[in-house]
Amino acid sequence: MTYQQWTHVKTQDEIKRMQKQPKHDFCATGTNGNNASNDNAVINRGPRIPYAGSNNPRAGQWDGRVMSRHMVADYKRFGVVDGIGVRNSLYVSGCPFRCEGCFQPSIFDFHTGFEYTQELEDRIINDLDYSYVDGITFLGGEPMLNTPILIPLARRIRETYGDDKTIWCWTGYTWEELHRDGETPDKLELLSMVDVLVDGRFMQPLKDPMLQFRGSANQRIIDVHASTADNVHIWDSLHDEHLDYDEIGVDERNEHEGSES
Repeated sequence: MTYQQWTHVKTQDEIKRMQKQPKHDFCATGTNGNNASNDNAVINRGPRIPYAGSNNPRAGQWDGRVMSRHMVADYKRFGVVDGIGVRNSLYVSGCPFRCEGCFQPSIFDFHTGFEYTQELEDRIINDLDYSYVDGITFLGGEPMLNTPILIPLARRIRETYGDDKTIWCWTGYTWEELHRDGETPDKLELLSMVDVLVDGRFMQPLKDPMLQFRGSANQRIIDVHASTADNVHIWDSLHDEHLDYDEIGVDERNEHEGSES
């Protein structure tokens, strides 16, 4: 089977303009009418949210059942960077968070890429059948706004492979936002079939290349099955890297360099 490969044609200037569009907190008041500057008004939004560098939706404001155009930007087989083990990765199209510094701004648009088809879904299911493949990863783009694609796919994966194949998912939503009153139910339906969730907006001021499987320090790797709506359980295998630099004086350095000559 073959499927269409998409390559973005946007220039770097066009991508920069997309990332510099005005950002909005659409939830400027809390349930009790307080201003968003009040801590009580933004309760249950998640770590460091709202964030001025992205759009911040109200509960239920963005509905993937309406917004999704059933488009994907890429499907990659047998990778090792999108979660633990050998994984297949599906990049869905469309993301209204528009975080500053996003590494995939070319797929903000829900119309970007190529259409998700039955042929592609069949290939994904067949590719998971290899014994060395640990599972699949959903990312993009925003998976929680492409539930018309991902819920049937995730359900078919569970029906075919049970829990033998793991499902990872990256989302700009925080765990707390996904569980807010008034959020669309399809998001939690998809989440119920996910094993590991990487949550939260990318925040450029908190960018750290030493973090495991995420771009900024506010984001979390969450064990979905061990968590509850009110209690986030961080993935037990988390191990971020750290660089430690030993301070060395000029005299000590010169002495060391002289000993090697």
